[in-house]
Amino acid sequence: MNMTEIFDPRSGPDSTFYKPSGVESLTGKVVGFIDNTKPNFNHLVDDLADVLISNYGVKKVLKRGKRVQSVPAPEAVYAELEADADIVITGSGD
Repeated sequence: MNMTEIFDPRSGPDSTFYKPSGVESLTGKVVGFIDNTKPNFNHLVDDLADVLISNYGVKKVLKRGKRVQSVPAPEAVYAELEADADIVITGSGD
């Protein structure tokens, strides 16, 4: 007899899955953005950078990008942000 295992898609994430640690505060942090070249994301990031610095005490915002939407950013971008940023946000515009 063949057994079929059915998974409930509503069950929560697997507890062994990577879970980011988060940060308690943005004050003094460096936030990195990876611009995926979608229309208007660069404008959104500029506005977010201003808000993060003026309202949340972010020390610095790093803005890096991809050449085109359909390919990953260069490895150097990931390495730089891993070394220099406390938080990294990838985004989409439109």
